[in-house]
Order: sequence, then C-alpha cells, then structure tokens
Amino acid sequence: MTLLHTVLALVLSWTGLSSVLYIFSTGLFTVVALWTARLLLRHAWYTHKLSCFSKPQTRSWLLGHLGKMQSTEEGLQRVDDLVQTYKHSCCWFLGPFYHLVRLFHPDYVKPLLMAPASITVKDELIYHHLQPWLGNSVLISNGEVWSRKRRLLTPAFHFDILKSYIAVFNSSAKTMHDKWCRLVAEGKTNLEMFDHVTLMTLDSLLKCAFSYDSNCQQSSSEYVSAIVELSDLIIERREKNILHHWDWIYWKTRQGERFKQALNTVHRFTRDVVEKRRTLLNQQRETEAQSEIAPTAQKRKDFVDILLLTKDEDGQGLTDEEMQAEANTFMFAGHDTTASAICWTLYNLARHEHYQEKCRQEVMDLIEGRDGQEIQWEDLSNLPFTTMCIKESLRLHSPVQAVTRSYTQDMVLPGNRTVPAGTICLVSIYGTHHNPTVWTNPHEYDPQRFDPSNKKSQTSHAFIPFSSGPRNCIGQKFAMVELRVVVALTLLRFRLTPGVNPELGSSRVRRLPQLVLRAEGGLWLQLEKE
Repeated sequence: MTLLHTVLALVLSWTGLSSVLYIFSTGLFTVVALWTARLLLRHAWYTHKLSCFSKPQTRSWLLGHLGKMQSTEEGLQRVDDLVQTYKHSCCWFLGPFYHLVRLFHPDYVKPLLMAPASITVKDELIYHHLQPWLGNSVLISNGEVWSRKRRLLTPAFHFDILKSYIAVFNSSAKTMHDKWCRLVAEGKTNLEMFDHVTLMTLDSLLKCAFSYDSNCQQSSSEYVSAIVELSDLIIERREKNILHHWDWIYWKTRQGERFKQALNTVHRFTRDVVEKRRTLLNQQRETEAQSEIAPTAQKRKDFVDILLLTKDEDGQGLTDEEMQAEANTFMFAGHDTTASAICWTLYNLARHEHYQEKCRQEVMDLIEGRDGQEIQWEDLSNLPFTTMCIKESLRLHSPVQAVTRSYTQDMVLPGNRTVPAGTICLVSIYGTHHNPTVWTNPHEYDPQRFDPSNKKSQTSHAFIPFSSGPRNCIGQKFAMVELRVVVALTLLRFRLTPGVNPELGSSRVRRLPQLVLRAEGGLWLQLEKE
C-alpha cells in the first residue's frame, strides 16, 4: 500500500482534500488501487526505455518534472536553459502520468515531423481537451480518417480561393484602423494590440468561413465571447490541475459546466450556419436548373460552401457533423494564431524603427499612384522585405510554442536514440527557433536571416512556425496572406513605437505562452497616424 499512498499523496498535493474524499466517497478505492499499480509499472517501463535521453533534475522519481513546465516568461527562459544544456533533446516526466521526449534541434525534429501520417498520432496530452469542441476534425483525427479529411479540405485553401479573401482582409483591417483613428483623435494613443487584432481576425474568419458579418469589432457577440471563453478554459484545464485531464472528474467541476455552456453556444451557431448554407446552395441549384439563361457569375464561396460541395473519390461528401467539426476547427485554429503573429510582428517593427521605415517605404512605393489604399493579390509577391520581417517575427515569437505527437512504432533518432511507441514527442518550436547551435544570436530580431539569398544556408526544419511534414498546418497560406495584408496596411496608416503596459508601468514585455504566445497584461504599442 505504500506506493498507493504515495500516489494519493501526489493527488492530495495537486488537487486538495476534496478530490481525494470524492474518490473514497464514491467507492472507487479498489479501482484506484488497480489503476495505481498499472500506472507505476508503466512509469517504470518508460523510465527504463527513455534512459538513452538525458534527463534534467527531477523533483523525485515519482513526481518527475511535474510543475516545472510553466506557461510564463520564466518557463520560456527554462526552455532556453534546456536548449543550452542538452543541445538537441531530453526526456521529461509529468509525474507517472505522461512521459515525453522534448526535442529542439532540426536533426531530431525532422524525422518525427516527416514521419508518415499513417504512424503519426495526435496525443491525448494536448489534443484530447480540444475534442469536445472540434470533434474528430482534421486537427485531431488519425489514420485513414485524417487522410480523407485532408484530401477533402485541401481545395478550400487553393490560391484561387485565397484570392477571394483579400477583399475581406482589407475590409476588416480598415474597420480596425478606423477605430484606431478615432481613439488617436481622442488622445488614446497607447493601445493594447491583442484586444483589437483578435477581434479583427475573428471578424475576417467569420466572413471567410460563413459569409457572416458579426460586427464583432464594434459590438459584443455571444458567439465570439463563447470562443474566447473556450480557449481560456482549455488553457486552465491543461495547466492548473492535472486531475482535470480526466473527463470523469472535469465534467463534474464548475469549469466543466462553464465549458459545456460555451460549447453549446458555439456548436449551435455553427450548426445553424451549415444548415442555412446548405438550404441556400440547394435553392441556387434548383434555380439554375430551371433557368434557360446561363448562370451569372458566382459570388465568392466561403469555407462552408466549399465543405458542402466537396466530394471524395467515391462521391461521398462530409456529413453535417464533420462539416461542423471542420468549421469549428477553422475558427479555432485561424483566429488566435494569426492575431498573435500580427501583434508580435507589429511589436518587433515598433522596436526597430529602421526596419519599420523600410517596410513602410516598400508599401508606399507599391501603391503609389493608386486611388485607394488596398492590398491586392498581385501585391503580395512584391513585398519581399515586409515578408522577411514577418518571417523573422514568426521565428522569434512563434504563435505556437510546441506541437506534440506520438507514434504507433518506435522512432529512431540520431545518436542511436530510440523513442518507444506511444511516447509523447514534444517538438519545441520555440526551442528550435532559439537554438544557438542553429541560429546565430537567436534572441535578436534580424530579418536578413530570411533574405532569399541566404535560404540555401538555412538548415532544413530550423524554421517551423507552421510545423512541417504531412501533418503541417493546412491553413498556413491563408495565415501568411492575412499577415502581409494587415501588416502592410497598418504601416501605411500608422507609425508604431513601444507603448507602456499599465500593469508594469513600463514598456517591458513579459511573454505569456498559452494556446498561442501572448504577453502578460497585454502587448501595448504607441500609435501615431501617418
């Protein structure tokens, strides 16, 4: 019973007396005892199998590194220390529950990310918490289910589709900039970027995904509020209490009830939109079939339209449930990540006036002689330096700090190291992007790293902001188009300098790695209208 008592003590230290009393009061003690024995045997097996990897100092043989992964500025600095010490990889135990290999060198990252999708599995540590929201979508599914969905979704991100979104990006950016102009005219020049930019990317996505004008940049929206709450609750579940990782505990908590309520709002909205779009498309088909006149030019197809029309090689489309899952995933994965990338790019340009001015001049030269201030599709390839600045910001402040994978077979890595099947591989995007054996002066902002003439000297998989391989981010082209449009238009209309964080009373920025990289107390910039 000594080991059982040890595990229960761990539970008590992590969750408090009430959770332990709940276990006993529900008569689950015997079940817990058997589960504990299996857990400890599994822990011993993984500890032995992962002995080929260096192991940072642990709290104890049982606790491992529990509590040492912090989503704070200090947590990122801890990753810097790991990279400095171990160069390429190390093993990491979250108590006896999760066994990880952390990787932060391209030579070790590449064989994992490039592994066939048929043996790659999205693990439960991160992705299980997203399943109630995103269903069995392309982000979470595995095997043939994933393969089919990826094939069906790929046309939604074709260049011809992305071209039609340019007008949306211009319009949503203008709405945000008009709001900034009003605030600057009122003397409110010190603005928090994430609040504004996140609403702008949500506005864009709602229009691109559903042709839905939420007006969320000007007024509150129940759907938008629910998305924000779901994101916050997922972070809290993952980081605050390890027992909340198990559904049978989490759904009985107050946080679980809040999650269900927000989930109902989001799913109801998506379900209604899909049903309305299906009805509209059917009506359009009937009208065209009955008309002897050739159909007029089609309006821009949104994401849901494409999902409704796409078919696989057997002539089968997505079910309503599958369409809702993919639409929810598009909204979840597309708004926060792109908002983070835009904010950090503006922040880095605010800190480096000479780079900002060079970008601004590039945009001004591009639109010289035009009546309006809009970025067109053909302009995107004519913003080389602005694109270099965006890529360097994606390296230095990547929106997603890590991706996790597990594999159905053992994975061989350099140095005769083997990751046993079922182990969680945490591919540290942050660690790889800040590895001094890969990048010279990795903490400095230097856009020249991405000069096309330097590309041949860049190590494969040294730059992976959108992951890589068969399970890379399907929406990365969408994100890069929106990034270039919004950054270019912002620099055309405003001059940026570092702002003052009211919480800190200074322009100092403390990074906050949550689902995406944010900043403690917000990311503040000083705006001056051009």
